[in-house]
Amino acid sequence: MSERHLKACVHNLGCKVNSYESQAMVQLLQDAGYEIVPFEPGADIYIINTCTVTNIADRKSRQMLHRARKMNPGAVVAAAGCYAQTGTETLLEDGTVDLIIGNNRKQNIVEDLSRFLENRTASRDVIEIGKTKEYERLGINSASERVRAFVKVQDGCNQFCSYCIIPYARGRVRSRRTDDALDEIRSLASAGYQEIILTGIHLSSYGIDLGEDENLLNLIRSASAIPGIRRIRLGSLEPGIITDEFAEALSGIPEVCPHFHLSLQSGCDRTLARMNRRYTTAEFREKCEILRHWFDNPALTTDIITGFPGETEEDFKESFRFVEKIRFFETHVFPYSRREGTRADRMDGQLPERIKKERSARLLALNKIRQKEYAALFAGRTLEVLFEEKEMMGGKPYLKGHTREYLTVCAEETKEAAPGSMVLVKTELPSEDLHCNLNGIIIQ
Repeated sequence: MSERHLKACVHNLGCKVNSYESQAMVQLLQDAGYEIVPFEPGADIYIINTCTVTNIADRKSRQMLHRARKMNPGAVVAAAGCYAQTGTETLLEDGTVDLIIGNNRKQNIVEDLSRFLENRTASRDVIEIGKTKEYERLGINSASERVRAFVKVQDGCNQFCSYCIIPYARGRVRSRRTDDALDEIRSLASAGYQEIILTGIHLSSYGIDLGEDENLLNLIRSASAIPGIRRIRLGSLEPGIITDEFAEALSGIPEVCPHFHLSLQSGCDRTLARMNRRYTTAEFREKCEILRHWFDNPALTTDIITGFPGETEEDFKESFRFVEKIRFFETHVFPYSRREGTRADRMDGQLPERIKKERSARLLALNKIRQKEYAALFAGRTLEVLFEEKEMMGGKPYLKGHTREYLTVCAEETKEAAPGSMVLVKTELPSEDLHCNLNGIIIQ
């Protein structure tokens, strides 16, 4: 059967980088003549872009592959991505999967499928990811969100945090050539996208493997000069990249959004040392102060792991107090989840799930308070909002979008605004039935 008559599904698991790569695979398949269909019974080809960040992610990846096989026992089932990279032998033994496509090989999806369809022999396209210096050529010219587009510019990680398998799944740091990234951004701008989010596995390392002039700051400067790009948002940053010089330069680029995600993981120095995070809480606090000096009330967000091996109640309280003092706009909280192959998995002092969850609940309660406090700083102001979607709330049609700080704003739909429009909105604190940081009235 010709590719032009085959129905293919790409189902994504995991992070924003995975999501970007799934969209890129969809475009490659569409260009080759495949019909893209939802993850439902009836597809001829199921491609699961897998995740391996925890043991639970591994299990979910296997479950989704088995589900795909049950949906159509005669279909081609392919495992791609991180679990395909680290769990190749397990997948071969499982027998559910026809194709295994590791990281840095997703660009070959069309060729790999063609070979399988020709000879119907199970195969794998997996390299020793830790040895490659090649950045995989994947790109998109449209995005599933239709308003905001992620642009992947970096892959791999050299940090080796004690809880993390990603350096083994993604390999060492590899950066996309600036000109190549800018070509994609121009294409997205031509398609009407006004906001881009630069992302990568370890975005702060962008350019360390390229020439002197190819670095994150210069990439941002060049992207900001592209007509049609009105906002540039940055993915997760490591504290080390934040210096006075870097923050001052960013503050001079109007397109840069005052929204910075600095990955903390713990507010206790003893825990940070066991995590191999390479900074102290004092250094992290200094980075937050630098950003607040150069930006007016920037949205600072972070990640926290609770119940890391050996974390005592006093360690957690110290971490809680630190998060409380920094006053993040948003804190993403994760109970520690073991991952085979990491040092943390072999550490003494593994904690019961009930303690991890109880500590997470305390931080999540603080997060709700901080979100409301930060939103209150902007209530009554006129803010620029990029509307992204329509949603029915309380029986009325609303538009939902984000400010430059990534505050969610809901406003009753008008003829003057639609998803994709960037307008001025007079804001107020929300009523309880609207799931937004702020309500708004469209004034332009």
